[in-house]
Amino acid sequence: MRLYICIDDTDNLESRGTGKLAALLIDELLRRHWGRALPITRHQLFVHPDIAYTSHNSSMCFGFDTFEDLIPGIIELGAEFLERESAPGSDPGLCVAAVPRMTHVNEVIAFGCRAKEEVLSKAEAYELANLAGIHLSEHGGTGIGVIGSLAGVGLRMGGNDGRFRGKIEIEPAWTTITVASLIERTHVDEVRTLDGFRLPDRELILLGETVKPVLLNGRCVQLVYPTEKTGPREPRWQTCTKSQVKMF
Repeated sequence: MRLYICIDDTDNLESRGTGKLAALLIDELLRRHWGRALPITRHQLFVHPDIAYTSHNSSMCFGFDTFEDLIPGIIELGAEFLERESAPGSDPGLCVAAVPRMTHVNEVIAFGCRAKEEVLSKAEAYELANLAGIHLSEHGGTGIGVIGSLAGVGLRMGGNDGRFRGKIEIEPAWTTITVASLIERTHVDEVRTLDGFRLPDRELILLGETVKPVLLNGRCVQLVYPTEKTGPREPRWQTCTKSQVKMF
């Protein structure tokens, strides 16, 4: 059974970030042999004076394939983990959505989209979670992290928002490789230009300082932009910079 697990507002300015805690939570789940984890995505939410956040107001979500009878234990583990590992002064929230069992999927996705543009409330988050059959809980402070954690699940399920956590390191920067090689050696599903053209496997691309895929159409996509090279054996495309993928 596919779960989407999202955590939000677990850190302070001196602590480990929420992305690191999501990775540690995955480690704990895998140590128990409770399933298979999918890569973590970072979802940027609304930055507004009325929203309390640490630095960027982003939540971290990952997929987890498991068995239905393990779900209560996974939720309990997640709750205990956040209460133990979240930083002082944080307001952590946990969301666990079992995809085959949940309802009102479109409303959950819409909630995630609204969280990128609006100030939302805990009451609204809890009301929707209860309606959709999604676990949502707070584990310290004001607990406002429940808003971002539910939003992160919605955005991940929508399939068109978020950057994958970390960067891919397969060759040194400024190395030329084929699209096929990048896909074969990483979790990238496809390579596309910024205007949406999918590059064929044989196309050469130049690895820039950052190789960081994004979530598009439910797939892990590495975006590229044109180089100034014109030779027949020179790469016409380069992996997008960190600033170029900030829109995701």
